[in-house]
Amino acid sequence: MDYAILKYLHVLGAVLMGAGLVGVWLADLRSRQHRDLVRFSEAVRYIVVFYDGVVVPGALILLFSGSWFTIQYYGGWGFIEIPWLAGMIGLFAFEFIEGNTVTRLYFMKLRRLTTEALAKGKITKELEIERAKLVPSFTHYLDLPMLFLIIALGVIKPTTWGMFIYGSVIATGLAAFFTALIPRIYPWPDE
Repeated sequence: MDYAILKYLHVLGAVLMGAGLVGVWLADLRSRQHRDLVRFSEAVRYIVVFYDGVVVPGALILLFSGSWFTIQYYGGWGFIEIPWLAGMIGLFAFEFIEGNTVTRLYFMKLRRLTTEALAKGKITKELEIERAKLVPSFTHYLDLPMLFLIIALGVIKPTTWGMFIYGSVIATGLAAFFTALIPRIYPWPDE
């Protein structure tokens, strides 16, 4: 496949994934602002729409184009010797697995519980418990900082592991900060 087409696909995948993650972030914040179950459910529905409709296709395009790039231009497993590329691939693999197991499944369960709560006409205890879980919130808040680090590694192309290590620590710290801060700003439903 031609280099320019692969590069275009890779940038397209990154744009889609980034736009989808920003949409998920904003829809999640919007869902935390509502006490009204109908408005909350609409925001949760948008979270799932952004994940399934934008993030996942972007990630699949990135997976295809990045794999082809690595095989065609970096000798397959030779990427392990290139810190910026190994960092990008490692972080992408981590985010792909985490995003499709912890985060995405959490938001799908949240949508199901919200639908059940709508049928009952009130916020259920199970929905309250699910919404308060910290691990899925942490992984959700980790998505954007990790994407920014992946992009930074690809643009700057450092020749050492320093940027990868410091960037990972900063991204993890930001995710922990948002995990602690956001529920305090928007307590839910009535803490």
